[in-house]
Amino acid sequence: MTSAAQEPAPPGKRLLGFLLEIRKTILSLACGIALGTFACYFLSPQIFAVMQDHLQQQLAFFSVAEPFIAHVKLALFVTLFLLMPWIVFCFWRAMARPFALSAKALASFVLFTCLLFYAGTLFCYFVTLPFGVKFLLGFESEQLKSVISVGKFVSFVTIFVLAFGLIFELPIFMIFFARAGICPRSTFEKSRRYAVLFISIVASLLTPTPDVVNMLLMGGPLYLLYEMGIIVLKIMKIN
Repeated sequence: MTSAAQEPAPPGKRLLGFLLEIRKTILSLACGIALGTFACYFLSPQIFAVMQDHLQQQLAFFSVAEPFIAHVKLALFVTLFLLMPWIVFCFWRAMARPFALSAKALASFVLFTCLLFYAGTLFCYFVTLPFGVKFLLGFESEQLKSVISVGKFVSFVTIFVLAFGLIFELPIFMIFFARAGICPRSTFEKSRRYAVLFISIVASLLTPTPDVVNMLLMGGPLYLLYEMGIIVLKIMKIN
């Protein structure tokens, strides 16, 4: 009786169970994000100054509302960054029942998902983003001067940083899929060429600009994470 109760449900019921569980937390998450954005809005000028100094850019705006919208975007980004442990916990808690995750497995998934997310965002902010901005603005000349919109600058930085945080989750989801029996390790090992194609598509969709350099800055680490996921699966002896 006990072992049968702990077996994962069929795929259809798993998905339905996940949707029912996550529905319970959507309202609380939405309220938390809205309140956090409102609170962070008053700190956004200081945060914006730090970000602008870090990337050493002079900015301009081209509409009356653009600075306000840019600060709202930045406040939303900071809120998502700070509330990510709560968001991650809600997500994995919703996955726990339909996929029969134990309390120990749930805690492990939450912990490492958060660590990888923050590792990805920090890697992007301190390593990839300065290099990418410097490269893209390296085409400036006497005839071609850059005038950067504050709104587009904030969108570029926040989307790029969040995208890196999300793609760094790849090993965690590879472990989850293999553990749940959805996609065994052998499939990941045999699908490297398809992984390269998929990574290229994801990088082109998630990067704020469609240039090859930004795609490589995201796609390169993503493929390394793919290989890392396979190595971790081997170490954990998950087939």
